[in-house]
Amino acid sequence: MKEQEKIDFIRIKDAINYISDNYTSQPDLDKVAAHISLSPYHFQRMFTEWAGVSPKKFLQYISIENAKKMLKESRATLFDTAYEVGLSGTGRLHDLFMNIEGMTPGEYKNGGENLTINYSFTETPFGEILIASTDKGICYMAFADDRGVALSELEILFPNAGYRQLTDGMQQNALHIFHQDWTSLEQIKLHIKGTDFQLKVWETLLKIPAGQVAAYGDIAACVDSVNASRAVGTAIAENPVAYLIPCHRVIRSSGVLGQYHWDSGRKAALIGWERARF
Repeated sequence: MKEQEKIDFIRIKDAINYISDNYTSQPDLDKVAAHISLSPYHFQRMFTEWAGVSPKKFLQYISIENAKKMLKESRATLFDTAYEVGLSGTGRLHDLFMNIEGMTPGEYKNGGENLTINYSFTETPFGEILIASTDKGICYMAFADDRGVALSELEILFPNAGYRQLTDGMQQNALHIFHQDWTSLEQIKLHIKGTDFQLKVWETLLKIPAGQVAAYGDIAACVDSVNASRAVGTAIAENPVAYLIPCHRVIRSSGVLGQYHWDSGRKAALIGWERARF
């Protein structure tokens, strides 16, 4: 690492620590930039290059993680939570949750309460899959090398939902994607939650044709975040519906397949299978 890069790294690390320690006062760009002796413009650019997100977005992430902890522990009202993380009221807390989590604070707090989820395990050419659905669409799909782990990951997303081990029509239709001519499939409906950024990334993945691949940088460019390949990678890794949203079609710019939440070997098999078919 060059000397200037070391200096920049130290500055960004200092800025991250400052934001993390002072998030309750919601420090603005000027204040954080002054703390590390940079102009707001220079700091904004440098921070985004190093962290993959803007200082404002990083502050939002810090704030919401602490708000989520409070709400999950049920130790505070929405008003108290907003106050504790430095927001002026529940309206700003609502906007923060909608922007980052794609749901209201109340919906996060109740963890899927009053929601009924059907789930089932089924075999595919690539191993067993756990698929889950609500009355609106498929809400989760994951390769289940360990049934207990797969079900636990689903329950973490919707901790207060009611669960029934039941195969319904939505699941059956979605699973036909592994066995039938895709042109004959009925439309697959999804019922998923995510931030605006995550949804934009996932929508972009749907545009990658079967049998083809794209690099992380290509996805970043498509969502107008050229310098945010790391953030794009995080959004891809948090895809809640394996294969239906084809995160397996994203590889490194070097041509190396890269990691896959459900095993890199399975990723290679999925890509090869699609290339053979299409």
